[in-house]
Order: sequence, then structure tokens, then C-alpha cells
Amino acid sequence: MTTLAAICLFVGLIAVSGPGASHGAPTAGPAAPTAPGSPAKQPRVQPALPFLVPPAIPEFDAGFYLPPKAKYQNLQPGELIAARRVNLATYSLLPLNVDSWQISYRSNNTRGEAIPAVATVIKPKGPRTSRTTRVLSYQIAEDGTALYCSPSYQLRMGSIPSNITGSSDVNAEGLLINSAVAAGWTLVIPDHQGPDSAYAAGPLAGRITLDGIRAAQQFRPLRVTHDAKITMTGYSGGAIATGWAAELHKSYAPELNIVGAAMGGVPADISDLLTNANGNLTSGLIMGGMIGVAREYPELERFMHKKLNPLGQALVASKNPMCLTYHAAIAPFINIKGLFNVPGDPMRAPTARKVLDQLRMGRTTPDFPMLITQSVMDEIVPVGQVDRTVRQYCSRPGARIEYVRDHFSEHVTLAALSFPSSAVWLNDRFNGKPVENRCTRFEAGTVALNQKAWPAFANLVGDNLAAIVGMQIGQPGRR
Repeated sequence: MTTLAAICLFVGLIAVSGPGASHGAPTAGPAAPTAPGSPAKQPRVQPALPFLVPPAIPEFDAGFYLPPKAKYQNLQPGELIAARRVNLATYSLLPLNVDSWQISYRSNNTRGEAIPAVATVIKPKGPRTSRTTRVLSYQIAEDGTALYCSPSYQLRMGSIPSNITGSSDVNAEGLLINSAVAAGWTLVIPDHQGPDSAYAAGPLAGRITLDGIRAAQQFRPLRVTHDAKITMTGYSGGAIATGWAAELHKSYAPELNIVGAAMGGVPADISDLLTNANGNLTSGLIMGGMIGVAREYPELERFMHKKLNPLGQALVASKNPMCLTYHAAIAPFINIKGLFNVPGDPMRAPTARKVLDQLRMGRTTPDFPMLITQSVMDEIVPVGQVDRTVRQYCSRPGARIEYVRDHFSEHVTLAALSFPSSAVWLNDRFNGKPVENRCTRFEAGTVALNQKAWPAFANLVGDNLAAIVGMQIGQPGRR
């Protein structure tokens, strides 16, 4: 039955998974952000679906995900377009006892054109006794090239299970989200790949992330103060969005009071990632990222269309509507560069090189403290590119980077093992604990031995056991 459902889903999405057609023509350029604390128009909040009614996949929910351009082209970045209550669940099945909504808002793509974006916002269930002063923007690793891979869909009650969609990462990170809500924090979870599912397009993801925080501040049911302390976190694909949001903060959204960001498994250099994956186990997954980037950069899309051989064209067509698991499973060990009819290394061709250079982190040092955790034995993200990015950050005045290199884990295990340490570090930023005005580097056998994080690990287990049996997550009066 699940096989039949997967086939139906794949076939039905072929016609709707192409980039860009539904959200209009370019605008002249980015609008200025709404001034902090200024009144913002509030859309009517639509009620949640009846409990047992499954949500439509985003491709068939264009009214919310891909509204007519007239509804948002004159809005400011981060200004709300629409809002609705939603029911969330662990692995699509076990309902979460939280207050949750989806908000859509105007953002900008990398060309300064207006686009619609969507985020899920969550707080502990019940009325708050005070204004919200602690907000965590959690960037999940979407790692897919279809809208149904997005967190806003996969986290909903009754969504198609991840063993069918292949979006295993979103549901797994949902367990970490439960623990963050239990701490009393308000969460913003953006669909940071945007309306075209532009997987690995970091500068786009950074803008959508920052505008999602702006939108959450304006959304009245959350009661977020204009000077609320904001933190960000993300791992792997989520670190792409987090890292770029950190670098863009000062120039794109300086009014946001971001006090720290924690990220790990950081794909800081997509070109390096492609070279490492070429002919290796992860080539199918990384090729999905190349497809996603091409959706945000038309010049790369034209280059691929012109230079890919028939096998390459077929692989791109087959991967267009896929989430992480299927990207990884289709075409592992393939010679990605050999799919191009280009002499030498196709990634060094002028068009490809120009785009890939724009995706490399390290151009700007974030203007707030950062915790970066990386596995030395990471089989997907070579540690060298993260070392290089940290050196670039730390070569400039004002850098406050805590860099932890884990010598035991690989890419996937570090995602789980590093979260408790990241949660403790983020809580310290909320509490105003001072950070040294310098860069530090720690060589850890394994972050699992960080005793300060053991209570957070115990809370992670306890919070999710409570969530599974339907207990309320977190206290609404806190933070």
C-alpha cells in the first residue's frame, strides 16, 4: 500500500514540481523592512482542520503556499500574508499538545524580487501571562526538491508519513523541537528553501529565515516583544540557512535582536561538497542540492539544461519532486561531473563557478556569538571547509566564535549528540551569560561527554516521552 501511495504521489507531482511558475514576475527590488514596533496588518487567522482530516500537500494548497503576487508584492519583507491554526504531530501520527500556527509572509529572493514564504510557529499551549521575550528560529534540514518535503507540511497531523515521502530528517528533528518548546521558548520554523524548493541555495534561505523571525514578531497571538532575545539553530541543510542568516543579519535585518546562533555539520562550500561527493555514496543527495540551487540561479539552470548529457537530464527529471531519502537512494556513487558535456571540471566553467562562489560562507563575520560544531570524520561535509570558514570569521575584528571539533561522530550521529550542548549554549545566550570577545577552538573526543549537557539530554528523552502520551509540552507562562 505504501508503495502504491508513493508511486501516486510521484506521478501526481511531476506536473507541479517545476520551479517558479506560480508566484509571479520580478519586482524592481527589495522593500525596506517594517520598522521595529510599528503596527502591522494582521490577516484573519483561519481555524485548524478537523482533527482527523489530513492536510493537502503544499503543491495542491497553492492558495496558502503560492498566493497571487498581488497579495504580497507591495508588502514589506516579513509582513504577513495569511495565517492559520494547525495541528502538529510526532511522525504525522501522535498529536502534540502545543499551540501552533502556519504563517505566510513576504520575503525576497537573491535578486531582490518579492516571493511568498511560509513558517510554522509554536509555543507552549495556553495563554501567556506575559509577553514573549525568547524566540528560537529552528532551521530544519529540508534537503528536498518538492514542497511536500517542507517542515510546514511534514510536521502536521495527518501528513503523508516520512517513510513514503522520504522526508525522514524533518520528522527526526521534530523530536528536538519538542524539547525546545518544553523549555518554554517560542519557535519559528521556516520553510527556508522557498516556494521553488531551492535546496542548498544559502543566500535565499538566510533571507527567508530572517523574514520569518520578522513575521513571528508581528503575529499577535505569539505576543513577541520587538526587542525579544532571538537565537537560531540548524544542522546540515539547516546550517546552510542558519549560517547565511547569521552572515546577512547586519545588512538585511539589523533590527532583530539576535543574541546567538548554534549550528553544526555546516555545508559552508557547496563546490567543495560536490567534489567530495563525486563518485561517492552521497552523490545522489548532493546532486539534489545542485538541482535546488539551479532553481534559484537561472543561469545555472540554463547551463545544466544545455550541458547535461541524456543520463544527466533523466536524473534531473526524476529527482525534481523528491525528498532527502530518495535523493540519497537514487544515483549513489555516480560521477556527477561526468554527466556534463564539458571539457575538464564542469564546476570550474565560468557560469557554474560564478554561482558556486556566491554560495560560499565566510564573506562576513556574524555580529553575534556563534557555536559551530563539526565532526572531523564527517563523510558528507569535509571538515576542511568548516575549518576554513571559521578561520575567515576569526580573521576579522569582533568575531565571537566557539568552534568544537568532534573526533568520534560522523555526520548523522553528531546531529543528535550535539543538540543537548547546543541547547545549553543557547539557553546561556537567553540568560545573558557573557561571551568572550574572541574565537576559541575545542578538540572533543565526543560532545556526548560534555557533562553540562547531560541534563539537557535527559530532558530531551523525558520531553518526548511526555509528548508521545499527549502531555502538555512546556509552560505557557514562561518566557
